[in-house]
Amino acid sequence: QVSLVESGGGSVQAGGSLRLSCAVSGYTYGLGWFRQPPGKEREGVAYIHTTGGNTYYADSVKGRFTISQDNAKNTLYLQMTSLKPEDTAMYYCAARRAPVADIPWTNKRGWTDWGQGTQVTVSS
Repeated sequence: QVSLVESGGGSVQAGGSLRLSCAVSGYTYGLGWFRQPPGKEREGVAYIHTTGGNTYYADSVKGRFTISQDNAKNTLYLQMTSLKPEDTAMYYCAARRAPVADIPWTNKRGWTDWGQGTQVTVSS
């Protein structure tokens, strides 16, 4: 059984920074961050292998966002910098318990466990 709880969302001005946290319990193969802008589908933002630490990013956030984990604290992070209004969304942490074949990691159907979400709003 996996439990995920996000925190750290808020409202910031464009160009600002914010760090999201996700408290994790239970076994996970991989951890990720997804976001869902108003009126749009949930999409993958970043992905990290629980063991090994390999990371992957959506093109839209590469160079601005950093995913990391602190295994001692059982916590997943998303450090967001140079925020843009288009980053405004509900952000979710997610987990999967095994590798997933045939679909890209950015597809929400490949993830089995989800947090409740934390809102990030970026103003101009």
